[in-house]
Amino acid sequence: MSTQGSDGRPGTGIRGAHGWADALLTVLAGLLVMSLTAALGLWAAGAAELPGGSFPRVTAAVVVMAAGGSVALSGNAGELARTHADISALPLSVTLLGALVLAAGFLRPLRHRAVATTRELAGWAGRVAALWVLVLIGLSLLARHTFDIPGAGPTGGIGDVFDASPRAGFRAEIPLTLVLGLLWLAGVLVLALLVSRGAPLPVRLVRFQESVRPAAYAMVALLLAYAGVGLLVALVVMVTRGHPAETAAVILLGLPNVVWPAFTLGLGASWEGKADGPFGLPMPQVLDSVLRTPDLSTVNVGTLADQDGRVWWCVAVAALFTLAAAFLAAVRSPARMRPRQHALHMAVALVLTVLAVCLLARISAHYGLSLLGLGDLGGGLGGEVLLRPRLWGALGLAVLWGLVTGLLGGLLGTRVHRRGEVRPESPA
Repeated sequence: MSTQGSDGRPGTGIRGAHGWADALLTVLAGLLVMSLTAALGLWAAGAAELPGGSFPRVTAAVVVMAAGGSVALSGNAGELARTHADISALPLSVTLLGALVLAAGFLRPLRHRAVATTRELAGWAGRVAALWVLVLIGLSLLARHTFDIPGAGPTGGIGDVFDASPRAGFRAEIPLTLVLGLLWLAGVLVLALLVSRGAPLPVRLVRFQESVRPAAYAMVALLLAYAGVGLLVALVVMVTRGHPAETAAVILLGLPNVVWPAFTLGLGASWEGKADGPFGLPMPQVLDSVLRTPDLSTVNVGTLADQDGRVWWCVAVAALFTLAAAFLAAVRSPARMRPRQHALHMAVALVLTVLAVCLLARISAHYGLSLLGLGDLGGGLGGEVLLRPRLWGALGLAVLWGLVTGLLGGLLGTRVHRRGEVRPESPA
């Protein structure tokens, strides 16, 4: 039975209400969840004690970073000394929760639809994007502050004489934040359309949904399952080992920063990095021990297992979860799809997933103080934190794991009744 849209044309399905009010509700819900998560995480980390009433500004900066924006660090220490700092990191807990809320709000008016025109989807996404731009501008204007650091490092004794007391600050870069923030939002909305089986697509793209949507859904489910397991482990650690505030800060700010790289390590990938000075990462102690060396350290299951043999469980967990994702993709696919096709789809999907994890979870932070332009003299303040993947090796392993688990998942899926399959009736 054909239906008519509000314009009277047949075949467009039932038009959902998705005007400016719905867009405003979606954007405000995303902003509220991200701001609340960032504020609670920073509060648990002790940021509420920062001087000068800077807590709201720091919270805004974290939300800007979580939405893909850019926050620049700067500082000076008078005429004789200079401070220099940079940070490149995503608080992925805030990012993940914001993306889930925005995606759910974007999809809600589109439910119960068969198809939608490109113009209709673009108009609905454009309303959300226009309001999101206003949010990014407001957050960027708030996300700026300068801190005084009295008596720091080797300049502390002469700071009063030469006006060399270090100062450090941060400021959101509005133009770059708008560009990157809109790209982040576009990625969230496109991924929402790819993952949701019930979301409408333009007629020209409907033929691709059988090959794309099951694998995309399986990969999102895989990452969410890892986050869920990480949350359970963190809660157990909080109860059994104490340090509730520190653990809560990791959960609310950087849980995926820990568990998603652990997934790639379980696949056999390697990362490299270092950690020196007073800075640290939201990481288990075993990882911190591996990174605190004079030179770049290799981080893989082997080097971590030298510190704690239980790390080998990462391999078993990654294999189990990847096979489960491949099976999930197979049972959500049409019955006519062959196992070798599942293998190819799984390989492509896993490569893109590992690539996303490698790009999102990498961290680089550095702070230093130089006197007369000579070196880093930050003393107790200077330091560096670095964690980055060995990308090509990780992607190559993702291809192998995707092909193997995709083939196995496709074979297992043949034993399950799937969409599009008609079983013969048994004889009376």
